[in-house]
Amino acid sequence: MRRSRLLPACGLVVVSTLALAACGGPPAPVRAVVTIDGSSTVYPLTEAMAEEYHRAVPDTRVTIGVAGTGGGFRRLCRGNLDVATASRPIAPAEAAACRTAGVAFVELPVAYDGITVAVHPSNTWVDALGVEELRRLWRHEAQGRLLRWSQLRPGFPDREIHLFGAGADSGTFDYFTGVITGAPRDSRGDYTASEDDNTLVQGVAGDPGALGYFGFAYFEANQEYLRAVPIRLREDGPAVPPTRDTIRSGEYQPLARPVFVYVNARSLERPDVRAFVEYYATHVGDVANDLGYVPLDDRVHAAIRARLAARQTGSLYGVEAAAPARTLAARLGLDPP
Repeated sequence: MRRSRLLPACGLVVVSTLALAACGGPPAPVRAVVTIDGSSTVYPLTEAMAEEYHRAVPDTRVTIGVAGTGGGFRRLCRGNLDVATASRPIAPAEAAACRTAGVAFVELPVAYDGITVAVHPSNTWVDALGVEELRRLWRHEAQGRLLRWSQLRPGFPDREIHLFGAGADSGTFDYFTGVITGAPRDSRGDYTASEDDNTLVQGVAGDPGALGYFGFAYFEANQEYLRAVPIRLREDGPAVPPTRDTIRSGEYQPLARPVFVYVNARSLERPDVRAFVEYYATHVGDVANDLGYVPLDDRVHAAIRARLAARQTGSLYGVEAAAPARTLAARLGLDPP
């Protein structure tokens, strides 16, 4: 049975995953602390990895926050964090902030994800949506204007459309706007925004007129309350649903992507941090598959582990806020299979 890790224990948003014997219980004695913050999309995977690691090394405490990708990068680049989790590559301005502060980082893709566009199960009119329709719906020009389903496509009902999407500090926001509206951070503002994917899931699940977007793992764990919308890249192309196979192959365009952890290179000099990150990079495939993420291909996984072993700093990406899943192997210098 698939494990659901989507809601932090006892309702906490920032959790100390390993410090509590039970909710409300006293903290256990610990030897070392590994600090992690960033993407809510990557939170369930990282929480599960921390719990798996605790079984092997019970005297290391791992704290995990969900400040959003941008919030995690800010803490990392100030030198206040061992690991930042991210649902997009680090931006040039963020990398420059790290350099200015003297913080080098090792970038590790850890799994594939597909941003899932979802509606309420009672929505019977949307069979699929094209990228162009999503662009018209989410671009800033739609704010205050495109407010009803009938305005999106003739034949849709004349009822209000209620939108739920990532907050501006979320890497998912940067990725989605980059590939859908055509410019990172170009988005309408009249929607329910949150860096916490659980809030978005609950909003769509409770509103028959809703449409929202969030990580595939959150959809899969809550699919009895949601319906994923297949996406058509081109008007004359096929409508592709988000599945493990379509995300892994990159067929689910343009919303299939890798997700990341970024490790402070100086923190890797500490044996406790190095051991945890090596464990994460080695075992993440099994845990990812169990939680609704798509594991990296074997060759890609091996290349990422080699990147960590060499402590190779810097990013594989340039100015792109969007990192399509299908390009990762090439960026690692791997020949086509």
